[in-house]
This record gives sequence, C-alpha cells and structure tokens, in this order.
Amino acid sequence: MSVAVVTDSTAYLPEGFSQRHAITVVPLYVLIDGEQRLDGVEIGQTELVHALKARRKVSTSMPHPDDLSKAYRTALDDGADAVVSIHISSELSGTWSAAVRAAQDVCAERGAGRVRIVDSRTTVMGLGFAALHAAAAAADGADAEAVEAAAVSTAAASHTMFVVETLEHLRRGGRIGTATALLGTALAMKPLLHIDGGKIRPLEKVRTTGRAMTRLVDLVAKFAGERPVELAVQHLGAHERAATLADRLEERLPAASGCVVSELGAVIGAHTGPGVVGVVVQPAGESAGTELSTGP
Repeated sequence: MSVAVVTDSTAYLPEGFSQRHAITVVPLYVLIDGEQRLDGVEIGQTELVHALKARRKVSTSMPHPDDLSKAYRTALDDGADAVVSIHISSELSGTWSAAVRAAQDVCAERGAGRVRIVDSRTTVMGLGFAALHAAAAAADGADAEAVEAAAVSTAAASHTMFVVETLEHLRRGGRIGTATALLGTALAMKPLLHIDGGKIRPLEKVRTTGRAMTRLVDLVAKFAGERPVELAVQHLGAHERAATLADRLEERLPAASGCVVSELGAVIGAHTGPGVVGVVVQPAGESAGTELSTGP
C-alpha cells in the first residue's frame, strides 16, 4: 500500500523538508486588515512582523474543506492508496474539523477509509515531527493504519515549550485559555508556556529573557533524561537568540540527533507575536521506529 502524508502549514517544517519527505502541506490563512493571504505562500514572517508592529488588524483562519479535499484527491489520483492527514490541535484551530469534513466527502467518492485524519493535539514542530515520522513509516511500506499510529504516538510523545515577549497577542486571539487568570498582573514578566492537552497553558514565570532561555534548556534536559531525542528550536524574528539556544541544547544533550532551527510562519506568529522562541523535544525512535535525520 502506498500512503500519502498531508499536514498543514502550522507545522513549519524547515525549508526543503516537506519536499524531501513527500509531505503535502495545506496552508492556513492570514488576514491583514481583512485581506486574506495563504500562510507561507502569500505572506511570510517579515510582512507579518511589520503588520503587527504597525498595529494593523491581523487574524487567522483555517483552510476551507475544499482546500483539503483537493489535496486528498490529488494524492489519490497520483497513485496513493490512502491518505493520512495530520493537523494542528483542534483546541487551537478549526483545521481538524475542516479536514474531517473534507475526508468524509472524499471517502464518499473514493471508498471508506481512504483518508484518515489525525488531531495532533499540538502544533509547530510537535506537528512537524508527527508528519515526518508518519512519512518515514509510509516510506518503509507501512499501511495506512500504521502510518496513522506513527503520527499519533509521535505527537503524544513530543513536548513543546516557548517564551513570548508579551501575552498581548495570545490573549487577543483567545489562545491562552486559563493563562490569563493564572498570570494575572504578571504580564511584565516573561511567561514560559507549553502545550498541554492540546491547549496553550502557563508553565512558569521568569523575570528576564536570559533566565527564560536558561530555564528552557533545564526543562528540555529534564524531559529528555538519558534518552536520545530530536530537537527543534523555532522563533519569530529572534534569529540570534534561537541559534544560541540551539547551541546550548546541543551542548547539554550530546545524545540528541542534532537540532533544527526554523522561523515560525504568519499564522502562529500572529498569535505569539515577534520575539517568541520555543523548543520542541521529541524522544527519538519511539513512534515510527525510525530516527529521523535533522541535518540539511
């Protein structure tokens, strides 16, 4: 069986990874002053940062089910026997529900079970690693059920933590849930957040960006323990800080199989704001049975 893997643009895979691993990426939408643009296609990080700093009205939107069904039909027309489509947490976006509707339409035409939808319960490279491990399983000849299982187990095993410059963007977009109440008047501090149960939740409060970076390294090391891990550092407009963090992580975790560094795109960046730096740590080889290379 040939299984095609689809994900959405919030995975923010490093440049070239989607092509190399034959992963189809369906973009979400970013709206600036009401003008709709495709994430990563018609709008990138630089334009988003300028829009946010200019205090223009920025919002985001899920893909239309037709966008997703087109990707599924194309994969099947190109010879795939089945499609596994892996998406941003349903607690953070309506993308998963749009994918379910699209899959129902395509399965009604092409046969039951031809498209399987996975709610990753995470995003950015937590989602990206799930898609990559699913693609590795597919390349090894796994059937659709096994590819789906690889995506689910990979996403469940990952841990995502990040630091934002301000909670303004997350609060305005309604993405922080209980974090507003828990952090209260401590908005001047650097909030360290994580994805837990598919939602963005507060983890700790620190007083400076430097301390936040140190704490991220400590928490990643604690989560990893003695296990080999895959690492990803992602950011928006914080290149030097992200590169320094990646170097510190690789020094602290010599068993890690490298660390990819990439910039977040416009959809996630619209909710985190410029200056965000995050880490995704993925136990290596625990899901698809294949450790992925994070090198170029």
